Amino acid sequence: MDPARDATVTDEVALTDVAVLAPVIRPGKILIIGLNYPSHAKEALAAFAAMGRDDIVMPTEPNMQLIAGSATTGTDHTIKLPAIAPDEVDYEGELAVVIGRSTHAVSVGEAWKHVAGLTIANDVGARDIQRRAMTGDAAASIGVAKSFDTFKPLGPCLVTADEFSDGVDLTLQTYVNGELRQDDRTGSFIYPIPELIAHLSRYQTLQPGDVICTGTPCGAGAFTGRFLRSGDTVEVAIERIGLLRNRVSAA
Repeated sequence: MDPARDATVTDEVALTDVAVLAPVIRPGKILIIGLNYPSHAKEALAAFAAMGRDDIVMPTEPNMQLIAGSATTGTDHTIKLPAIAPDEVDYEGELAVVIGRSTHAVSVGEAWKHVAGLTIANDVGARDIQRRAMTGDAAASIGVAKSFDTFKPLGPCLVTADEFSDGVDLTLQTYVNGELRQDDRTGSFIYPIPELIAHLSRYQTLQPGDVICTGTPCGAGAFTGRFLRSGDTVEVAIERIGLLRNRVSAA
């Protein structure tokens, strides 16, 4: 990040005159973490039990899924409801970690040194496809449910790692049409960022630009029956980073 720190301002453009892209465009990997807030773990396990999946219990290590890098979009861009699954599209406000250097089998104590910075993510997913995967449909998967084009908004900026300690404790709030739907703090993570990086890097080398979505708190639409509809506006706010805003429309 030294070139960015050393750069000088040569011109200015009004923010209203530009389209803000995602801080990382088409990352090599997007890794999403499930059940990383106690509030969400509680509601999710109760929902699984109601589906007859009493066999699903709290994992003893981070729950990870791999998502297509092509799903990213930026703030103030549109989330498109896919024609194949438009009815149960859901929001999940999350803190996202962007990897800054090649990382393999790193220790928890060294993991933070491998972070380029933090941004905001909305881990959008088609819950009907996800539910099919959870109930044994071999034709469905969580990765497919969450990898549709525009389903991983990132932004509005990347705040470099030197602005934070490795014990990040930030307020996260998600709004739909101005109504507060999610409200928690990243300090309640079951697996803090260094533990996530250390764990994930044991399985595959993390490369610069890879994104880790660190999990969502309670309050997503799957647990209230309130899914996204064309015309909705979703906003995810995290203190010290900013506001990620996206409109929703039909594909």
